[in-house]
Amino acid sequence: MDQSANPKPFPVLQALDRPSVSSDDKPFRFYDNREKYLLFVTTCSEKWVVADRVGMELAHLSPKPPAIRIFDAGMGDATVLTRVMRQAHAQSPTVPILAVAKEISLEDVRLGLEKMPDRFFEHPETVLVVTNMRYTEAPNLSPGANRVSALNWQEVPLKGQSTHEFDEQIRALQPLVADGWRTRTSEKSGNPLYVVPSVLVIYREDRRFMLDSVIPQPDQRNLEYDLVVASQPFQARMNAESKAKRVLAPLARALAPGGRMITIQSTGRDPGLEIIRAIWPDEDPFQTTRHDLVEALKKDMKREAKDFRFQVYPDHRSEFRFNLQHLPGEVGSNIGTSTLLAAWNAAVYVAQIEDIRLTEALRSDEYLQATWDVLQKYGGLWFVDESFVVERLPV
Repeated sequence: MDQSANPKPFPVLQALDRPSVSSDDKPFRFYDNREKYLLFVTTCSEKWVVADRVGMELAHLSPKPPAIRIFDAGMGDATVLTRVMRQAHAQSPTVPILAVAKEISLEDVRLGLEKMPDRFFEHPETVLVVTNMRYTEAPNLSPGANRVSALNWQEVPLKGQSTHEFDEQIRALQPLVADGWRTRTSEKSGNPLYVVPSVLVIYREDRRFMLDSVIPQPDQRNLEYDLVVASQPFQARMNAESKAKRVLAPLARALAPGGRMITIQSTGRDPGLEIIRAIWPDEDPFQTTRHDLVEALKKDMKREAKDFRFQVYPDHRSEFRFNLQHLPGEVGSNIGTSTLLAAWNAAVYVAQIEDIRLTEALRSDEYLQATWDVLQKYGGLWFVDESFVVERLPV
């Protein structure tokens, strides 16, 4: 095609020869593609903005001894969790913190652990727990009855008093983590499932005595949390009933009296979805609003619901937005290819578009044109998330 006859306002990428993709193939689900996830995390501000929103909940907590107990329902690279832990330290610098994080991705566990040495230095009374178990199992750190005998429980007391010493010991855990976080693929859903239910407990050895009642034990039951963070914990296209039953209800039941669970999800009411619909006009990935989720959760919890307060909030309080990060003046008449690709990646990541459809879309440059048009229209790119809170009523 003669580019001079039909100039484009953006650099045209040379198409790569790609093998044809059969609809019978089972490609990696886009939402679990690590490279695309990491590009999204490093080019968008969502993790920072979510951490700020979650941190607002700390002021409403009334934790009881022996610790502030936090459960992260999807640790990811731990950007949100570490920021929340910093805020908890600033608010209560001498109170022990038990931070329990669910994460099945081996790479995310590695990335998350890399952020933790300074937490043990600044807040010595920290107990960090990471598990790969399911939502119904993770809060209590206990797998189903038929998997208890296979439980891989590892307790690691860190020696020393410096971030360097803690970092060396945490990095040395990589072989242990690689073994404990092996996965297999579900034949039914394609989701990754753990091979062995694993729990990794880390704390400072010199604080072992005073943290004795905080450190979880394999036979412990009914752990309860002051704060549960459920940020994007499910696939957008799941129906409200499934999201409530499989994810939100088990997490809500893990709250201590006075504890709060904040749930965050994408809305699609933003320029990001405009990019998606320029390529797939009928695409509608965000089908359950926060109101739908709360109603489904109340229905699933039945009589238990009377013990909780469901705070949906009006839009101005519930919604917040995050942006694609770019240099000043970078979005203008000559948008760089790297910015276009980062914006496209963010849009398809948030909308959870599968790899098989992405492969087809990349066969032409329409996706770049659509991305360029939206960036020009708005002078940038942003996305809108919404939140709601479930509080277990005090006794």
